[in-house]
Amino acid sequence: MRILSPGAQRVVDRTDAVSAVVGRHIVRTPLEDFETASERCGARLLLKCEHRQRTGSFKVRGALAKVSRLDVEQRARGVVTASTGNHGLGVAYALATLGGTGFVCVPETASPVKVAAIRRTGTEVRVLGSEPGETELLARALAEELGCIYISPYNDLDVIAGQGTIGREIIEQLGDRDLDAIVVSVGGGGLISGVASAVVSRLPRVRVVGASPANDAAMAACVRAGSVVEIDALPTISDGTAGGIEPGAITLPLCTELVDDWILVQEDAIHAALQFVIDTRHELIEGAAATAVAAAIQHGERNPGTRIAVVSCGANISSAMLRKALDVHQ
Repeated sequence: MRILSPGAQRVVDRTDAVSAVVGRHIVRTPLEDFETASERCGARLLLKCEHRQRTGSFKVRGALAKVSRLDVEQRARGVVTASTGNHGLGVAYALATLGGTGFVCVPETASPVKVAAIRRTGTEVRVLGSEPGETELLARALAEELGCIYISPYNDLDVIAGQGTIGREIIEQLGDRDLDAIVVSVGGGGLISGVASAVVSRLPRVRVVGASPANDAAMAACVRAGSVVEIDALPTISDGTAGGIEPGAITLPLCTELVDDWILVQEDAIHAALQFVIDTRHELIEGAAATAVAAAIQHGERNPGTRIAVVSCGANISSAMLRKALDVHQ
């Protein structure tokens, strides 16, 4: 029997507190039987379809949770955030929906599709830094210079709690069905920290599986080391999980506590999973979601007969990245 630490319990309590406001402004995405994947791996896979979420990503949940807890003066003064795209788009949506202004800082490597989507909301985009970790540091410095609130993509209790609303929905949508494991893609750890806290608080025997691209698995390396470490990352189609972990990240102890297994997925398997979803479900997902799908299939092959939920976290993929993934498996 798993007993949550005070830190994880704070996430659960905050998730309960923000769930109503988040729920008013997002899509309650379905939890669907993924029959073709189940046939392939011998387990029963359920797909939480956050790729159908507003802004095309789960990130809008955390952004709404954070902005909703700022007062009118803070929103008017403005917020600053750093993002590879999805979080920035979520913050821009939250500001447009709840009121406020802000800047979204992106690295030079950010997806042009995601950057263009942010700009269409009317939120200013600033290109700062060559990679996500550097962008976070520069964005924090900008916020301090301007006297604005900085909204971390993952290192913030409210943001994590917003992502936890996915876990609450999964529990409700399961009904009387059992669940053996849940698979979530991991970048900075905000998504899996929120989802896992919400799920295991109700179903403590569920195994939590973290999925990261083998080319860029910073959080898994930090958990192994017991502290924040730098890694030599390689390019990955899973751009939504790319980047390092900032010092003092509250997600590191949460991931250390909550994640039972790590699956590091090779690029060819991520590409294959993306194509598999397109071919069998006729839906578009992005690299980070394909990473979770690939890991869920691998986990199912190792644990046949179990029921596994997998969070399909987003659909914001550029045509260039999609062509790359499909060309590999023609």
